[in-house]
Amino acid sequence: MPELVVGPLLRHVDGTGASVWVETSAPCEVTVEVGGVEAGAETFSVHGHHYAVVDVAGEGTYEVRLDGETVWPQPDRPASHVRFLDPDGPKKVMFGSCRTSVPHDASHTISHGVDVLRAYARALVDRPREEWPDLLLLLGDQVYADEPSAEMLEFVAARRDTEPKTEIADFEEYAELYRQAWTDPEIRWILSTVPSAMIFDDHDLRDDFNTSASWREKMAKVPWWRRRVVSGLGAYWVYQHLGNLSPAERAADELFGKLRAAEGDGGELLDAFAEHAYEVPVDSRWSYSRDLGGTRLIMLDSRCARQLTPGDRRMIDPVEWEWLVEQLDREGAERFVIGTSVPFLLPAGIHHIQNWNEELAQGAWGRRVARWSEALRQAVDLEHWAAFRRSFEDLSTLLAKVGKPVVLLSGDVHYSYVAKADGLPIYQLVCSPIRNPLSRTLRLANIIAQFGLATLVGGWLSRLARIPKPPFAWRVTNGPWFSNALATLSLDTTPPQARWDTATVSGDDVYEVTTVPLG
Repeated sequence: MPELVVGPLLRHVDGTGASVWVETSAPCEVTVEVGGVEAGAETFSVHGHHYAVVDVAGEGTYEVRLDGETVWPQPDRPASHVRFLDPDGPKKVMFGSCRTSVPHDASHTISHGVDVLRAYARALVDRPREEWPDLLLLLGDQVYADEPSAEMLEFVAARRDTEPKTEIADFEEYAELYRQAWTDPEIRWILSTVPSAMIFDDHDLRDDFNTSASWREKMAKVPWWRRRVVSGLGAYWVYQHLGNLSPAERAADELFGKLRAAEGDGGELLDAFAEHAYEVPVDSRWSYSRDLGGTRLIMLDSRCARQLTPGDRRMIDPVEWEWLVEQLDREGAERFVIGTSVPFLLPAGIHHIQNWNEELAQGAWGRRVARWSEALRQAVDLEHWAAFRRSFEDLSTLLAKVGKPVVLLSGDVHYSYVAKADGLPIYQLVCSPIRNPLSRTLRLANIIAQFGLATLVGGWLSRLARIPKPPFAWRVTNGPWFSNALATLSLDTTPPQARWDTATVSGDDVYEVTTVPLG
């Protein structure tokens, strides 16, 4: 009999329906029953793994059956729920990034801290339904393909003794990586009952992914990289991107149609798509948008869509840019919530240093300095929006003209903060990590470098390189906070507000770090 391997994950939800994603151990018919109404779908197969997405039209608790046998909910576990979004849009949007999947024993709690998503799931069981978040945004580094856990390394060692011995190599290993990340009982339950939307960042593939043309050239010479990046993007499509799509978008997706129609395994189809997505990013769009009542959610791919041409670097390529402009121009939104894995508004000093570094890496002070600047860029992760100055300035100008509130949600940097544009309703909210804290030494180094030294020298270096001022000024108003955390954007208050929660040492509950009104 087929078994449930990963899931169920409650993914795309709107005012009339919901999508449930699963991975199974064998090909089968997947049935989801909600409130006495059944919906079903046949699995499709890639690289020996089997998946289905079932679209349901009812609300309430649900069961999952494989070939007629009930496999969810599991014994002694809470029931999972489908709840449609309110016509006015979500009241509470939870977000965060950077979650390592290591055991929850004492030694790993010391090294990695408490898993706040797991702690939140434990606390949520006993809370009234009206207090639950309406949507969970996971903003990158859902898995760490370049820093796998000891358990994952044991899985790798049992399969092969070839390079890369301490990183993920192929789709089979990615599948196990996601299984380990998403099947802890508490994590499994919260992902089955709180709708989620996701976007990837570098560690889902590899640290510094698509930092620069030089980075891509260096990785192209690594023998195992081609298989790795194809597997990583293919796994991302299956495990994350597919659930981001609405039923209509999924029905129109060419690859999804081919996989469902394939006789046998569609691994080659998925690999061909992933390889083309890496080589010709303008042909594949990972970004997506949803109209949620008066809120338009725009989830931006700020990794694969990068244009890395020296002298014409862009965070998102021209095709993606036109799509973004359309989303911001289209009628119907009262506010915009933009998810981008790397922060748009950094502390001002480090923003200027990234501007300066990009200019030098492109040869402003000669070839020797350019080589040094490129090495520095890759060594200390100078690759946020500020390191793509043309895109930063274009988006700043565009957001300033929108005339409606804009809230940017990001992660990546392993600390949390709030930034506010001067005189404009533009906010940057950063929440990172969920579980992967900086050491005390690195926390202090970040405070000194990004909030101390950079503030003093960043503007001077920027002026020295004759870089024009940004279209508007901004400042960090709250933070930084370095604890593992999840943040919640509340859109049902006047003004909207954001709060950050961390977990108790035992991991049995969560508590508020701070609440910040946005207005």
